[in-house]
Amino acid sequence: MKLAPDNLPNDIDLLKQLLLEASQLVASQYSEIAELKQSVQRLLEPFRLAQQQRFGASSESHNYQGELFNEAEVTLDEPEESTADDVSVSPKKRAKRKPLPKDLPREIITHDISEADKQCACGHQLTLMEQDSSEKLKFVPAQISVIEHVRLKYSCKHCDTKGTQANIKQAPVPASPIPKGFATPSLLSQLITSKYQYALPLYRQETLFKQYGIELSRQTMSDWMMKSAALFKPLYDLLHQHLLTQGVLHADETTLKVINDERVKSYMWVYCSGADRPSLEPRYKGVNSIVLYDYQDGSRASTCVSGFLATEHTVFNGYLQVDGYAAYQRANDKLVGCWAHARRKFKVKERLYFRRTHSSAQLATLKQWLDKSVQQVSKQSALGRAIHYTINQWPKLSRYLEDGRLNIDNNRAERAVKPFVIGRKNWLFNHNHRGAEASAILYSIIETAKANGLTPFDYIERCLE
Repeated sequence: MKLAPDNLPNDIDLLKQLLLEASQLVASQYSEIAELKQSVQRLLEPFRLAQQQRFGASSESHNYQGELFNEAEVTLDEPEESTADDVSVSPKKRAKRKPLPKDLPREIITHDISEADKQCACGHQLTLMEQDSSEKLKFVPAQISVIEHVRLKYSCKHCDTKGTQANIKQAPVPASPIPKGFATPSLLSQLITSKYQYALPLYRQETLFKQYGIELSRQTMSDWMMKSAALFKPLYDLLHQHLLTQGVLHADETTLKVINDERVKSYMWVYCSGADRPSLEPRYKGVNSIVLYDYQDGSRASTCVSGFLATEHTVFNGYLQVDGYAAYQRANDKLVGCWAHARRKFKVKERLYFRRTHSSAQLATLKQWLDKSVQQVSKQSALGRAIHYTINQWPKLSRYLEDGRLNIDNNRAERAVKPFVIGRKNWLFNHNHRGAEASAILYSIIETAKANGLTPFDYIERCLE
């Protein structure tokens, strides 16, 4: 309601009172408007994020982001392979295809013209001048064979006729990884790598063997997995001791569903050192590349970390690069933060601010911006949560400047846990804790072999022989 000047009181004190009430009302309305704007912004952020995730580019790569964050998931576009029959492309622009390995078995097929075509129109015989060759890759389905062990048995006929004690001799039973079982090292290696490297569940492998007329139940294969894990346990323990002597470790954890567990979620931990493939970088010289999974009854407590990092023989005292989960803080005081996790808290526009930072000077500038922005941005907004997360993790995020061996992010552990996550999507769950523990051991053997440039199938077969 508007007041006409003639309706205003002439009393100065009363006018001051009216002015004070009006200013308080305006301030209250401004505050309410600001709160409403923040509420609208909080409602819009999930919508915009959902729109970005659904319709925007899935890659986080930009042509300017490589100066600091050398992200593992960002790869350059590779040129398409050209085929031998593609003659429309200029030889200068055609991508060169890598030759097939020379040690593969080869079947040479020679294509020749007929004898009549070898006669020239001038009446003379054509002479062979050269030849062209091209490689084609052929796939031969897996071959299954039976190894039949025949043990000859000998006895003394003289002792038999005289009625004395019979003297019988026979070759000993050949050693087998699964006593009284028909599984060979190669068969076990095939089953293990199919499940834990290529995420092929046992029930699918069961159907594959049926195609060859072999009844191999998933229950039998599951029992073999458990017994194989027990065979690898001494090797796992030895790798564990070597892992704890490294100067830098990466750790992460992921969820796992265990049927015989009252908890909704169980957890699998992963610890790794070195690189995830053979590397000539100086910082990896003398460093063992090891990947170990650890399942401790599915718990996510800090005692799982402290228990793994301190054994009866060795205590880890190096750097531990992790995300912001508090359980790691209670287990190690030399934590290194992960910039990839901090970056993910920001939306695309806010990420642009610090993508190019690559030194302590730029980090100092970023810290000033964070300290200033934390006073201006609502903590309930996505940007506010990202700022608070980064500030809380700052001592760990800046620790990578202390040592050249440290990475700027914890993607080493996240890449190591990815095979388990992919496998989990296929076989969905473990039936009990023992199965999860066996999975941890077998995954560790496979990923450690891969990190050292070994073929998991050959490595497992050799270990079981």
